[in-house]
Order: sequence, then C-alpha cells, then structure tokens
Amino acid sequence: MKAYKYQGAGNDFVIFDNRNGEIQLNDSQIRLLCDRRYGIGADGLMLLNAPKSSDRDFEMKFYNSDGFEGDMCGNGARCLVAFAYHRGLPSFRFDARDGYHEGFVLEGSSKRCIIRVKIKDVKTIYKYSDNMYYADTGVDHVVQFRDDLDTMDIEKDGPYWRYHKDFPNGTNVNFIQEKEDGLHVRTWERGVEAETYACGTGCTASAISAYKEGLKCCTVSEDGTIKYTVKTLKDTLAIDFKEDLTNVYLTGPATFVFETEFEF
Repeated sequence: MKAYKYQGAGNDFVIFDNRNGEIQLNDSQIRLLCDRRYGIGADGLMLLNAPKSSDRDFEMKFYNSDGFEGDMCGNGARCLVAFAYHRGLPSFRFDARDGYHEGFVLEGSSKRCIIRVKIKDVKTIYKYSDNMYYADTGVDHVVQFRDDLDTMDIEKDGPYWRYHKDFPNGTNVNFIQEKEDGLHVRTWERGVEAETYACGTGCTASAISAYKEGLKCCTVSEDGTIKYTVKTLKDTLAIDFKEDLTNVYLTGPATFVFETEFEF
C-alpha cells in the first residue's frame, strides 16, 4: 500500500488515498502504522474516501494513533486538503464524522501549502471553573488559563483532566497563556495520550475561550471577524470567527513529508 506522510504545525499523519474503497484497516493495523518505532509514525491516520453525495469532493475518515476513529481533527483536515490538492482535486468540500467542512488552498506548492479549513460552528461552550472552559469544536476540549505555561508539568496535569470524572467520555486538554506575541497553547490529546506539537481543534477551542474570557490579543476587522494568532510548540496558526461563534476557520501550514510503501 502506498502511504503518504503529512504534517501540520508538527501534528503528523499517515494518509491513504482510498477513493477506490479497497483499503480496510483494523485498529491494530492503525496502531502499527502510527507507531514511531515499528511503523511509519504519526499522531493519527486518515483515509481520503470517495464522497457519498454529488455536492462533496471527498470524505475524511480520521483515526487517532490508538486505532479508534475520531470525530474531527483540525490539523488533519488541513493536511488532507493539501493531500487532495496534490492529488489534483479542484475543490475541497468534504464530510468528516462531525459534519460538513470546506477547505481552501491559500498558497500551494508540491511541498508546503497554506490551508484554510472551516470548522463547525461552536454551539456548546461554557465556563467550567474560574480558569477553565469546555468547548465542542468538533471534538471535546477543555481549556485552562495558566501563567506558567512553559514550566508546567503537562505529564501530570494533562492526564488529570483528560480522565476527569466530570468528562465521562474523556476530553482533550489545552493549556493557554496570553503573551505579547499572541496566544500560546500546549495540548494533551485524547487518543494520542500525550502532548502533541499542535492540535487544530484545540487551538480553535483555545481562541474562542480566550475571547469569551476577554483576552485582547486578537484583531477585529470591519466586518466583525475576530482573529487570534495562536502559537503552538513549533508553529503558528490563525483562528478567526464571528462574535456569535459562527464562520469559524482554522488557517496554517500543511506540509508533505514523504511517501512510502507499507505492507503488513
């Protein structure tokens, strides 16, 4: 099987073109492919499937590195749009498990693209505690405001909230701090069970939580679009949305790393 490796802000993925429907992977095979010692190595795996309706260009099937299907992955979506662009698709309307999305190639080359993806409107967000929000940006996220982001013990605090009893399905966990150059974010990802270099839906949840909390490290355009620059461990992403938390977009780099053949 021909496999492709992409990364978006350091969040990396194994991708297969499965528009012919011939690739069927079980959870143990997905775990092996994502294993960094015995497989290709990635935070997740995606299939570019054929669309199920004429008004879509493809379907996104996303799996976490634990082998289980996830509802949505923002950086994964950007990488899959870049992959579809490299495969010659002219437009990028697609369904993920959480619903409809659309991607746009703002800059394109054979290696690195700048991809903008529409994230679902945020209908569920609430203040969980004095310094923490919950938000559904396609998947579950909690966002905690910190003043010690660079030195905190994420190996302790990440799993604590990931498995907290108040979130029975588990949750992704984001720790954020406002700095002079923007909003800084660190994420502990459910399904990866580790800190990742970036999480697109987590950055989205972080930006919206920052807005709800009144953090001013954003710009507001004439049409009312609110934009946050979000600094991840290795890169920068942009999140923009309307005041009513509609028209939510995630923008950033998506890079082709390599292609290879893999057999079980």
